[in-house]
Amino acid sequence: MTVRQQNILSAIVEQFAEVASPVGSSLMAKLFNVSSATIRAEMAELERLGFITQPHTSAGRIPTDKGYRYYVNAIVENTQPVLPERRAEKALASRVQSAGAPERMIRNAVDTLVELTHNLGLATIGNQLYMSGLSNLFGQPEFVGGAHVQQVAQLLDNLEPWLREAAPNEPLSVYIGAENPIGRTAGVTLIISRFRSPFSDRSYIGTLGPTRQSYRDVMGLVARAGQELEEVLYV
Repeated sequence: MTVRQQNILSAIVEQFAEVASPVGSSLMAKLFNVSSATIRAEMAELERLGFITQPHTSAGRIPTDKGYRYYVNAIVENTQPVLPERRAEKALASRVQSAGAPERMIRNAVDTLVELTHNLGLATIGNQLYMSGLSNLFGQPEFVGGAHVQQVAQLLDNLEPWLREAAPNEPLSVYIGAENPIGRTAGVTLIISRFRSPFSDRSYIGTLGPTRQSYRDVMGLVARAGQELEEVLYV
C-alpha cells in the first residue's frame, strides 16, 4: 500500500466514524487536493485489496474489518507508551481516585468510559462482569434495526467466561468485528485493558462499541483506565 493510500484509508476510517455514512470520492478529493478521478482510482485499489467496501451501488466506501485492523495497528505502532494528560483522561483519573473502595473505583472507571466514549463499558470485578451503557451501544445507528442485537447479547452473555479462559495478556487488546470470539458478524469492536487488582492479576476493563468508532481516542482512554486502576489498586 502506498503512503497516499494509507492516508486515504485513515481519512475514510475517521470520517466514517464521525458521520456514520459512506465516504465519497468528492470529499476525499477536497481533503487531499487531487482530482476525484485520482481518488476513485485509489479507492478502487483499496477495495481490491480488501481494506474498504462499497455497501451500495453509487455509494461511497466504508472500511472493512481488515481496513480497521490496518488502521489500529498503525495507531499502536505510532503511540508513545506514556499518554498525554488530556482533559478526558484527567476526569477519568479523578473519578477513580475519589471512589474509595476498590469495587467502587472500578465501577467509576467503567461509568466514566461510558460517558466519554458513548460505548458500552465493562470490567471484571472478581468473577463477575460489571457492564454499563447498554442504551449507548444499542442507540448507535448500526443497531437501530435490531438485526445484530441477538449476536451482541450472545457475546455479552459469554464474555466473562471467555475472558477467564482466554486471559488476554496484552496491556491493551483490540478485537475488531470477526476477530471477536463470539458474535463475529455483529459488527462490534471490543477494546480491553488488562490490569492487576486485589481481585485478580488479570482483571479487565474496556468498551464494546460498533466497528465504526474513534479508535485513537477510545484506545487511549481504555489504556489509561487500566493504568490508573493498577496504580491505585495494586500496591
